[in-house]
Amino acid sequence: MLEQQLDDFMVEEGYTKVPSNLPEFIFYYHMENNYVNVFHVVYYEKNLYITKEQYQHIKDKIKDFFKAKNADDVHIMSLIVCRETERGKRICEDDPFCWMIHPLNDRLVIYENQVGDFYGMRNKIECFLAQASASGQEAAGSGGDIYRTEKYSTRFRMPYVTVFLVTANILIFLICTFTKDLLYNVGAFNAGMFWEDREYYRILTSIFLHWDVDHLVSNMIVLYYLGEVVEKYFGRVKYSIIYLFAGISGNLLSAVYEIYRDMHISSVGASGAIFGIIGALFILVCVHKGHLEQITMGRLLFMIVYSLYSGFAGRGINNAAHIGGFLAGVAISFLLWAAGKKERMEMRK
Repeated sequence: MLEQQLDDFMVEEGYTKVPSNLPEFIFYYHMENNYVNVFHVVYYEKNLYITKEQYQHIKDKIKDFFKAKNADDVHIMSLIVCRETERGKRICEDDPFCWMIHPLNDRLVIYENQVGDFYGMRNKIECFLAQASASGQEAAGSGGDIYRTEKYSTRFRMPYVTVFLVTANILIFLICTFTKDLLYNVGAFNAGMFWEDREYYRILTSIFLHWDVDHLVSNMIVLYYLGEVVEKYFGRVKYSIIYLFAGISGNLLSAVYEIYRDMHISSVGASGAIFGIIGALFILVCVHKGHLEQITMGRLLFMIVYSLYSGFAGRGINNAAHIGGFLAGVAISFLLWAAGKKERMEMRK
C-alpha cells in the first residue's frame, strides 16, 4: 500500500523512477542540466537484508550511474522503509543523507546526525505520510483499500508562504478601501518619519500596502508565480527571510536616496520585496547552471532588465527600492544557499 503511494508521490513531485526488480535498488531522480537530486528508497521488510557495505555500494553505484550521464553534481538521499527501527538504524546510522519511514504509523524518522532537510522535501514527505495515514484509516473504516493520489498532490504543491503573502496584501488593500487614508497615513514609508520621528515600523508595514488595484494586481501576479518557485527550492523559512529582508533593504536604500536628493515622498508597495525574490531566483538559476525548470538565464535577465527599465521610464515609481530589494535578495539568497551547501558538505565528511 505505502509502496505504491510513495511511488505516486515521487512522480507527482517531478521525480523520474528508474525501474528495478530489486527492492533495495529503487530510486527516483530529478535532473536540471548536470545537477541531479536522487531519492534511493529501500523497502526493508521480511527477509530483505543488506549490510552497511552493501548499502553504501548501492549508493556508489547510483552515483556512478549519473556520472556516466555527465552529471557533475549528484546528491543522494536514502529512504529506508522499515518496521524495525533499530534494525534500519544500524544500516544508515553513519549516513547523514538517510531517513527512515516507519510503515506502520507512517512516520518519518530523522536522527540527530542526519540532515534536517533535502531541498525542501522533508515537509512534503511528512505531509504525504500524514495524508497516507489518514487515507489508510479512512479506507480501513469503510472496509475498502482505496487511495486517491489527488488528495495529496495539490496539498504538497501549495506554496503556503506565498499564498499567505498574497492573501495578506489583498486583505489589507480591501481594508484600505474602507478606511480610506488611515492605513496609508499610519503605515506608508517616509524617510523623514522613519529617521526623525523614529517611526521605524514603517519600513515593514509599507511593503504590505498598495496605492490602487493596478498596483496590487501587478505585484501579486509576479509574487505568486515567482515566489512559488523560490519557496519550493529555498523552503518556507528561508523564503520568508529573503522576502522580508529584501523589502526592508529596499526601503532603506530608498530612504538614503530620498535624503540625498532632498525628496519628501511617501511610498508603499511590495515591489522591493518582490525584486528580492527575483534576486533569489537569479541565484537559483546560477547554481543550476543557467536553467531552472522553465526559466533560463536569458529569459530571467531580460525580465530583470525590462522591469528595471519600466521603473525608470514610468512616473511615481520607487526605483531605489527596486534596486535595493534586488541586490539584497541576491546577497541574502547567496548566503543562505552557501550556508546550506557548507552544512551539507560538513555532514558528508
